[in-house]
Amino acid sequence: MDALTLFGLFAVTAMLVFYALEERGPHFIFGFAAACALGSAYGFLQGAWPFGVVEAIWAGVALRRWQRAKAAGQVRSGF
Repeated sequence: MDALTLFGLFAVTAMLVFYALEERGPHFIFGFAAACALGSAYGFLQGAWPFGVVEAIWAGVALRRWQRAKAAGQVRSGF
């Protein structure tokens, strides 16, 4: 497995983990947004620009959700 493939595996795995944990608080939503940005970078680096574009959009959507959750004070106990 080359470095680019490992980077993609890390990005997509992080997306899955943070998505599953989003209910626990805004920091997990932010983690999901960051993982989407990494997934976008991976898509562009491997030459799959449609994947890169869609992941960039998802990162923007997640950042907007993070801002709203943070402003609403949506913090649950537990990590």
